[in-house]
Amino acid sequence: MAVTRMTAIAHELLDASTLCAIATVAPGDQAHINTAYFAWSPQLDLVWISEPRAKHSANIRANDSAAVAIYDSSQSWGKPDRGIQLFGTARKAEGSAADDAETVYAKRFPDYRRHDLSAYLVYLFRPRRLKMFDERTLGTGVFVTATVTAKRQLAWERTEIYHSA
Repeated sequence: MAVTRMTAIAHELLDASTLCAIATVAPGDQAHINTAYFAWSPQLDLVWISEPRAKHSANIRANDSAAVAIYDSSQSWGKPDRGIQLFGTARKAEGSAADDAETVYAKRFPDYRRHDLSAYLVYLFRPRRLKMFDERTLGTGVFVTATVTAKRQLAWERTEIYHSA
């Protein structure tokens, strides 16, 4: 699949919702999930704000492995579905990276005011791999997996097609 087509689909899927589900690894290798508002950069980095004492924030400090799922929750069962899953690492943004991430967040959420949420920190998720499905664009049961290169571009990895029995 062409890089430009994959990138365009990924951008559309990231724009499909302002909420994401963030999976982190809790102590004892237990899964933990949290929902948060997010923004994204052209380099496919995701940004959210969170209280540093929250369970998912503590998990990220201990183990940076994370996964994020984004989808339009108004979709109807049996109709064409779409969504994106991203796998990578998360961390508290610091220094100029925090300033850049906060700018990305404020651009998507113009009502965001740092002073109103001063207890919250900015977190940055950098995907290494993503899996997309968009039945209107790619077809029913088609899942495209891509890696995110060091240059922050997508590289096709594989396409899976699932058929009903």
